[in-house]
Amino acid sequence: MAEPEETRKRIARLRAEINHHNYRYHVLDSPEISDAEYDSLMRELKQLEERYPRFLTPDSPTQRVGAEPLEAFGVVEHPLPLLSLGNAFSSDELLAWHSRISRLLGQDSSDFVGEHKIDGLAVALTYVDGRFVTGATRGDGLRGEDITQNLRTIRSVPLAVPKDAPPRFEVRGEVFLPIDGFHKLNQEREKEGSPLFANPRNAAAGSVRQLDPRITARRPLDIYVYMLGYAEGGAPLTTHWEALEYLKSLGFKINPNNRRLSGIEQVAEYHQTWVEKREELRYEADGIVVKVNRLEIQQRLGDVGREPRWAIAYKFPAVQGTTKLTDIGISVGRTGTLNPYAILEPVSVGGVTISQAALHNEVDIRRKDIRIGDTVIIQRAGEVIPEVVGPVISKRTGKEKEFNLLEKVYDKEKSRPACPICGSEVLRPEGEVMYYCSNAACPAQAQQRIELFASRGAMDIRGIGENLSATLFEKGLIKDVADLYDLKNRKEQLLGLDKMGEKSVDNMLDAIDRSKNRPLARVILALGIRHIGGETAELLAGEFHSVDALAEASRERLISIDTVGPKIADSIIGFFHQETNRNIIRRLREAGVKLEEKPAKVEAMPLAGMEFVLTGTLDAFSRQEAEEKIKDLGGTAGSSVTRKTTYLVVGAAPGSKLDRARSLGTRIINETEFLQLLNQKV
Repeated sequence: MAEPEETRKRIARLRAEINHHNYRYHVLDSPEISDAEYDSLMRELKQLEERYPRFLTPDSPTQRVGAEPLEAFGVVEHPLPLLSLGNAFSSDELLAWHSRISRLLGQDSSDFVGEHKIDGLAVALTYVDGRFVTGATRGDGLRGEDITQNLRTIRSVPLAVPKDAPPRFEVRGEVFLPIDGFHKLNQEREKEGSPLFANPRNAAAGSVRQLDPRITARRPLDIYVYMLGYAEGGAPLTTHWEALEYLKSLGFKINPNNRRLSGIEQVAEYHQTWVEKREELRYEADGIVVKVNRLEIQQRLGDVGREPRWAIAYKFPAVQGTTKLTDIGISVGRTGTLNPYAILEPVSVGGVTISQAALHNEVDIRRKDIRIGDTVIIQRAGEVIPEVVGPVISKRTGKEKEFNLLEKVYDKEKSRPACPICGSEVLRPEGEVMYYCSNAACPAQAQQRIELFASRGAMDIRGIGENLSATLFEKGLIKDVADLYDLKNRKEQLLGLDKMGEKSVDNMLDAIDRSKNRPLARVILALGIRHIGGETAELLAGEFHSVDALAEASRERLISIDTVGPKIADSIIGFFHQETNRNIIRRLREAGVKLEEKPAKVEAMPLAGMEFVLTGTLDAFSRQEAEEKIKDLGGTAGSSVTRKTTYLVVGAAPGSKLDRARSLGTRIINETEFLQLLNQKV
């Protein structure tokens, strides 16, 4: 019994970590780990879910594609999902994929198309009656961000196509920033004193997802279209290659490095060719994409989870280089972690100059035997944060120095290790490898805690994102999350901030006021307690019904709750033990934030036993608000239509869920009927 229980906990930790990194990568365009590290986490989770299928749930990251779109752009529902790709990292894994699809087909599959896996931003372009009408990001695969106006500024995106094109069709492609354009853009930003983009992918994503299209227009973005998503009334096509040629004839830009490949051996040769020639490319690419050519066979193979069986990404080996590790610095993360990082003699790796790299933690440094002064191997594969793989021991001179984190942060005046930012005591909880700053109000933590507190999944304070929270903090208008509720008294100062007009300020203050009535689970999540994600916050809210009761809970009481282990229990107790945190909670209460809610018996609630799925845009609610209303009344909100779905709620511009509901005989209601149902049940 012990092994499955430990496995369940490991799966929960992996999901939480992957969801965090999905948000950083797909929504904030600010990754914290390398692609290789992310792939490793995802592969471990997939393997565990395959071995223990009873632990697989629909909300697992393995069943998702990216992350929730930002509603600041408006949301577009994809008529057909934009799927992600499975990965192969070796020839053995490529051959295993080939064997699987051949076995499913009952014959050897030998007709393929090879394309470059460009490191950019996947988009879907919709054309109606020959005109480009909608452009959207991948988002979570089902819904993306409406970036039509930004895509219109890219000269290689056709705004019109020939009249003999299908009356309505969608193409999918990759927006990217050419390497030359990336370097030029960074040179300009350096002259302006602006932060530099870490790599072309980050720059492309940041450029396309600008609220001001004029900024996008000033950047030399390009696009290669890589498939026809769907077409209504178009000429019949039989192969993917034929579709690419057809799209080319309509005026779309197709990558000239695409190749028709006969047999898996040619696929391997195509991959090896570009492993050797990747530095010659005008864009960043981290592998090739192999697709079964015949469309009929693609349909027969279908999808598994959120990945097509008929395609796979065969990754390039990570790019490596060597340089001198001159020192090890310490940064402080949102949860107070003291994070060591490598300070390097600048080195160019894969066309990017690297002067810092990730070291993870002190245990990892000792395991790899990395010392200050070592010549080290640096690895990157298009990632934002390069990694120190290990030392080149043969180049040691004997002058290298072993790293000790506590010595690095030792404060002689205080005669103890201290946080390098605020000077507070440094602690390491029993059983953990990371050291922490004990001060929740530490400036290094406070800004990131404010960002989390205001986020959509927590207190949902629209308008306070990463940039504004940083500005408010830097201007001294807020020092912690409780200060947000005092901003109503600082309206004149808010109006003095850049890009903050009367309407923007009023909207933000209204959002702050509305947040006082957020569900208890959201409040618990917003507090930023280590190891507490959305699911655990929901569980704790259901158990304790108030922040005060949670704060007073004993370790034994906490551990007795399913899925709450010693680490989470100690984290909760440690959080409420800090006087700073208790003061913040007191001030939140004084500001009128609801810190408790009455227990409710789900089986007695009006929508108990009912599952709702939403499609299209609602007028009265955002999608999240509608789902929260359903949950408040005891119902569940599903992400896809199944035989268990009670109602499909249809708003404006519904997606493919409507067809699915019709095929299953699911009851379909419009927004008016949905509102009537809610009002009847209240």
